[in-house]
Amino acid sequence: MKIYFSNSDFLRNFDRFLASVDLIGLDILFIESHPKWISVHPAVLTFAATLALRVGKNVEFTPLTAKSSTYLDRMGLFQFTKRPSPFNITHNEEAGRFIPLTQVRDASEQSRFISDMIPLLHLPPEKADAIKYVIGELVRNVLEHACTQDGAMVAAQYYKKSNSVRLGICDGGIGIRQSMLENWPEKTRTDIDALKWALTPGISGTTRREGGTADNAGAGLFFIKSIAKTTRDYFMVYSGGGVYKLLLSDARKKSPPTLSADPEKDPHSERSNAPYFQGTLVGVDIQLDGTLTFDALLSNIRDVYSASIRERKTKKYKEPKFI
Repeated sequence: MKIYFSNSDFLRNFDRFLASVDLIGLDILFIESHPKWISVHPAVLTFAATLALRVGKNVEFTPLTAKSSTYLDRMGLFQFTKRPSPFNITHNEEAGRFIPLTQVRDASEQSRFISDMIPLLHLPPEKADAIKYVIGELVRNVLEHACTQDGAMVAAQYYKKSNSVRLGICDGGIGIRQSMLENWPEKTRTDIDALKWALTPGISGTTRREGGTADNAGAGLFFIKSIAKTTRDYFMVYSGGGVYKLLLSDARKKSPPTLSADPEKDPHSERSNAPYFQGTLVGVDIQLDGTLTFDALLSNIRDVYSASIRERKTKKYKEPKFI
């Protein structure tokens, strides 16, 4: 397998990153990089670490000549490879507001991770709630649906200049389509179909019941996409050969973007021919300067969620029943 770290591996350029990805072969992972500058989204790092676990940490790097390659050390990538870090650097508080690559394999590790991460990001409580919610939902999805002993790989970076947080989470599990196939075979004929159905509020892979169950309401990915849309930022999910990426809303408009229960209606790009990845990768950017409080934001999202479920139930009950 092979991946390439470029000088601009962010969600807006995710298709360009995928063009460098080769997932053939499970014996070794080759990581190449830009010779002068490396700039990668935390989601790309979690993807690399997940692939490293898949090959038994058998990873080869091309020479890391860019000065910014030390970022890979600070984010903890080398501990998930058989290669020691080539950098002799001191990790200090000033080095960056980030959550290094962290493997979360069970509920206790999840609780500890969420309680420990906010001090690393230096966020005030009113800004931290959204981040805790997003990571909590994404990790819970992995632990409940991915069927992998390796759990979730998580990383985050706070950017002071733009006052935003970029998050990534990846797992090497069964993938979204496989997790939903049993209960929704007619809605998940392809990977991209499965991604869009998983983004629909009230749809859970654990049941055909509208609104899910008391333990799993089918809300996680929809809520997270809606948070990104409200803050006019990127959201991306990649599983199997499917990629769904939310595009930026018009930042010139003063009113918050309109939320939709149908992922088809959101400005987005999609593809069904990505290199086949057995697992799931989610990346999200969250701008922290939004005018809505987190409670108000969740209230707006819940309104759309509830209305969507009521609409589908009404439509279902009106369908003719043949005896």
